[in-house]
Amino acid sequence: MLPDADQGREWAEQELSRPVYQAAEPTLLERFWRWVGNFFIELLNGIAGFDPTVGVVLLAVGAAAVLAAAVFLVRPRLNARRRREVFDSGEVRIAVDHRRLAEEAAARAEWDTAVTERLRAIIRSAEERVVLEPRPGRTAAEAGHILAGSFPSASDEIIWLARRFDDVRYGHLPATSGDAERAGVLDALLERLSPAVPSPARNTLAVPR
Repeated sequence: MLPDADQGREWAEQELSRPVYQAAEPTLLERFWRWVGNFFIELLNGIAGFDPTVGVVLLAVGAAAVLAAAVFLVRPRLNARRRREVFDSGEVRIAVDHRRLAEEAAARAEWDTAVTERLRAIIRSAEERVVLEPRPGRTAAEAGHILAGSFPSASDEIIWLARRFDDVRYGHLPATSGDAERAGVLDALLERLSPAVPSPARNTLAVPR
């Protein structure tokens, strides 16, 4: 049984209101497509004597076009969010290797690579020093949060570099020579610092005296 125009419009609105589309923060282009869909529906409803069967078919075609455009625009952004890992799949380099790659990239004025490889060097070094537990799939934000707690005196710079990594690698915001130099200074600083000793757990049972 084919839906009438009102039901077709309700289905289209319900589909477009699903969290998967809202979570991706619609862009102007996506909102434009949604407006086109609503305009098309209202246009069909306002035409006197229009064949309902043809109207439903055109409504379905218009809704499908809008949904296809929304999926096309939303899916790459959702996939990018799921791929915010620091290391590429199968990455096995140690801290010295990443540090060398960062320095070589800086010498070639390849600032994006210099910044991303510098954060990788910092994280690998922390793993080698047993400050971080090696874990596949870790994001820059996760690593930055832990390292900021382990090196409180450098926490602001650590959080800055973790965010800058995501900006460069996933947000397509180019790094600068200043970013690369700042990241190198942080790397050298962390190599000299000792991690903070975690405080004893507060929920341990008191021993009666």
